[in-house]
Amino acid sequence: MVAPSPTPVHNERIKLLAGAINNLALAVIVAGFVAPAVTGHLGGLPQLLVSLAWLGMGVVLHLVA
Repeated sequence: MVAPSPTPVHNERIKLLAGAINNLALAVIVAGFVAPAVTGHLGGLPQLLVSLAWLGMGVVLHLVA
């Protein structure tokens, strides 16, 4: 028995969800890594580790999308 093919509406909803998750990933990367790097707030090791964690979360979200 073959599963029915997805409808065009279903496909579009999946594309919109992937786009939203990808936009969230970009926002996480900018807020947690790019902005502190540009403003010069990556001075200490703890702040650098936090920024790398934000960067990692953004990459994970991007891969999920």
